[in-house]
Amino acid sequence: MSATEPVRVAVIGTGMIGQDHIRRLSTVLSGARVVAVNDVDPARSAEVAAGVGATPYASGEEAIAATDVDAVVVTSWGGSHEQYVVASIAAGKPVFCEKPLADTVEACTRILGAEVAHGSRLVQVGFMRRYDPAYRAMKEVVDSGRIGDPLIMHCGHRNPSVPGYYTKESAIVDTAVHEIDLVRWLFGEEIAAVRVLTPRKSKNGGELQDPLLVLFEMAGGAIVDVEVSVNIRYGYDIRGEIVGEDGTVSLADSGPVTVRHNGSYSGRVPADWRERFIRAYDIELQEWVDGVAAGQPAAGPSSWDGCAAQAVADAGLAALASAERVVVTLPERPALYA
Repeated sequence: MSATEPVRVAVIGTGMIGQDHIRRLSTVLSGARVVAVNDVDPARSAEVAAGVGATPYASGEEAIAATDVDAVVVTSWGGSHEQYVVASIAAGKPVFCEKPLADTVEACTRILGAEVAHGSRLVQVGFMRRYDPAYRAMKEVVDSGRIGDPLIMHCGHRNPSVPGYYTKESAIVDTAVHEIDLVRWLFGEEIAAVRVLTPRKSKNGGELQDPLLVLFEMAGGAIVDVEVSVNIRYGYDIRGEIVGEDGTVSLADSGPVTVRHNGSYSGRVPADWRERFIRAYDIELQEWVDGVAAGQPAAGPSSWDGCAAQAVADAGLAALASAERVVVTLPERPALYA
């Protein structure tokens, strides 16, 4: 692939996030072109493909194997991720996989094995919080040592509402999973154990156990608490503060301005995840495209990160069900991800 030619991308899955990434790759980012599309709904696949001048394929494997495809973006449902990621590895093509890497640790481990057998990293997992400018600034402070060793982190993950298919387990595997990867990255260490506390239920949550308070014990001894409130009505509100030995670092309000008027002040709360993290998604995909174009191994969240996140999520589900402290069990970490 010439440095002046765009990276030709196949997108597997054309739901909400798939179509958003197709828009991003086609109209926002530089150096990429969507040339192949697949979805379980052939009509939707054809419609989306026509909108960007791509070819619709009957199966994800056919799209991956196409000779004019350089790299793959997987945005299908989580249970299908393994087959498309493994097919991409077998084809020797870089693959960006939205979270989860796979929906079981066993499936994640098979992906690790395929990538290790290939001999270099091809897989990047879509944990976009690592690309958010505010979180990157927070990590710079932590890594600099300015606040001393981190002792505690407080996180808030608040949604105005959730769709009808959202379950109590979704609070761990779909919502808190972002904080699972985030704190592993911020602290540079694994999560050792999980507890889940269940406060009095909000009347806004219906049958859900909402909110939850999830507690992570980091391998180095720090404690992280994550408030998960997914029916809080007022907006999409992401919070984070790390308490260190010598100071703290916290996310600032995400609104661009504060208005003071008539004896009060106010600011905007994002409406949803797309508004809050749109820059993070753009940066994430642009850096991935640039790496693919340069022929570099994947540098973002790895298959190991995806596997570790799934193991912690599994421990969180067990803790939610049992109300007990659950130790996280990780497979052996291959040297490729050291």
